[in-house]
Amino acid sequence: MKRLESICQLPGFDWAHADITDELCITQIFAQENFDAVVNLAARAGVRQSAYEPIQFYESNVIGTINLLEQCRQAGINRFVLASSSSVYGDREGTFTESSRTDAPISPYAASKKAAEDVCQTYQHLYGINAGMLRFFSVYGPAGRPDMSIFRFVRAIVEGEPLTVFGDGQQSRDFTYIDDIASGVVAAVEKAEGSKMVNLGSGDPATLCDLISEIESAAQRRATIRHTEADPLDVRATWADISRAKQLFNWSPRVDLTTGIQRTVDWYLENRSWARAIHT
Repeated sequence: MKRLESICQLPGFDWAHADITDELCITQIFAQENFDAVVNLAARAGVRQSAYEPIQFYESNVIGTINLLEQCRQAGINRFVLASSSSVYGDREGTFTESSRTDAPISPYAASKKAAEDVCQTYQHLYGINAGMLRFFSVYGPAGRPDMSIFRFVRAIVEGEPLTVFGDGQQSRDFTYIDDIASGVVAAVEKAEGSKMVNLGSGDPATLCDLISEIESAAQRRATIRHTEADPLDVRATWADISRAKQLFNWSPRVDLTTGIQRTVDWYLENRSWARAIHT
């Protein structure tokens, strides 16, 4: 609600309390509005949680996407952007390019995102809806998802609580700052053409140990780390090849990890009175 309160003040912003899996509700919204494009950022997210609630993940990520595409088809809207995920690549080595195989997802979340991409391609083929499928890589920043490692690590370090690392901490992630993701989404809407998968990542992965060190430096506090067994739902590494985003959108990430972590820690400290109570 804190995030909603902040963006509701922006000019031109309207908000409707709706569920994209509710076909009737979505139909009513499209009947009341005249959209030029649709960006589907709604999702049930979280690799680990998807193992416990696979049906809910498929309903949100697949059925919800179909509902929105159906409304685009009926309204003649031919620009659609889907927030997909680097999880579709599965557990592989080296850089992830959009032509890499995506037929071995290791979590229900990853499989649901791949299915949503397939639906987008189908609607592009049948109805000419230009669908940009943006594969986000470990998005973080101020007001980020509380279940993500960066939020949990920041809170634990600032509050002097132990943090849990699955495995040895040498697994790496291509952490991408929210402002860079947002600019990529805008570029995808403006330059929608055909049906394309596009990686949005930093192109510069860091290990969890390196991440923790960055947070310690920004917060000026030391972490207390507890290691536990590696989770079979976690991939060992993610690494985005972002050359297609550069070519199609003239897009490049601008915020490095050190700067992004400092901004994230600063946000947490400024909002500590309520942020530390968020359930993760």
